[in-house]
Amino acid sequence: MKRLLPIAISLIVLAACTDTTGLSEKSSRGPRGNPQAAVTVAEFADLQCPACQAAHAQITTPLLAKYGAQIRFEFKHFPLRSLHRYALEAAMAAECAADQGKFWEYVDMVYAEQKKLDIEQLSVWAKALGLDQDLFGRCMKTKIKRGTVLADYEEGQGLGVTGTPTYFVNGKKEESGFDTLSAAIEEALGGVMQRL
Repeated sequence: MKRLLPIAISLIVLAACTDTTGLSEKSSRGPRGNPQAAVTVAEFADLQCPACQAAHAQITTPLLAKYGAQIRFEFKHFPLRSLHRYALEAAMAAECAADQGKFWEYVDMVYAEQKKLDIEQLSVWAKALGLDQDLFGRCMKTKIKRGTVLADYEEGQGLGVTGTPTYFVNGKKEESGFDTLSAAIEEALGGVMQRL
């Protein structure tokens, strides 16, 4: 019996391991807009947050339509886990989608279908976007993107983010709103032009 215990423990440990071939702990997401722009807009958001969903449609999308060629737009994860049960998992799923070049499409889909958000739906959306299901499933099972998501969260805490959505223009926290962010972007663009 004593000899079987180490074997049983070894089998349990091996069963808990998931193949991480083709997976990366780092984020593959890129910015929207102009990656080389002198003005950076960063949004700290929670994919399960209704206010973030509204901001995505009423602030972020119009800002990108107006300033897309002039700004670098970065998405930062700030899952409010005490309020939103699936926020962390949704953020990890978006990062898993990023590894297959579909970060922004996944974010758009989560916001469009946010009321359906649960663990099973994360895979449904991945399939709808044509993602490799094995790769996505292993990415989610290993929780390999948890560190990336939590690094964004810690960055936000360090910058004084307490809720979502929170926007920054060139590192300066700005009020959420199309008009206020447009004014901040215009001011930043004006400063860039003066330096040229």
